[in-house]
Amino acid sequence: MLSRLRSMKKLEDLIVTYKDFPKKGIDFKDVLEILQYPDFFQDLILKMSSNPFLKNAEAIISIDARGFIFGSAVALESSKPMIVARKPGKLPGNIITREYDLEYGKNSLSIQTNALKKFNSFVIVDDLLATGGTVNCVSKLLQDQRKEVLGLITVIELNKLKGRSKFDFPVHSIISI
Repeated sequence: MLSRLRSMKKLEDLIVTYKDFPKKGIDFKDVLEILQYPDFFQDLILKMSSNPFLKNAEAIISIDARGFIFGSAVALESSKPMIVARKPGKLPGNIITREYDLEYGKNSLSIQTNALKKFNSFVIVDDLLATGGTVNCVSKLLQDQRKEVLGLITVIELNKLKGRSKFDFPVHSIISI
């Protein structure tokens, strides 16, 4: 394993593509292998956490499920509280929910209303930006509550899908492909 780590030159080498997942025609970009290499993961989190969007944010909001991995590490490194946006049926208490389109279907996200009460400005953290459906959903949930989105930080952005064009806030992606 160490010899493989030493032979790698870039973080991009740890992104695994699964063709036709979750359905035919989709090339799924999997970031989970990054977690198997602590040096690469640490470097990634330091890059994400040093983003200037975070300076004025009161909290981070991360998106179910891989976004939680990166969001929690960024929250810890930047000393910011973290709120989660979860898939249906995963959060107790009073929640706000919104449906969105994926490139391969529909889903919805929910946020606990109590978690939002003490914060007004957020940076969204997720693993991947594709068509922008999930981030747009979270952004609209926040805006409906009169909250401000200061930016989005992702590990990967799939440029050809133009997801960032849906947002009125800046986007920073560590890897753009």
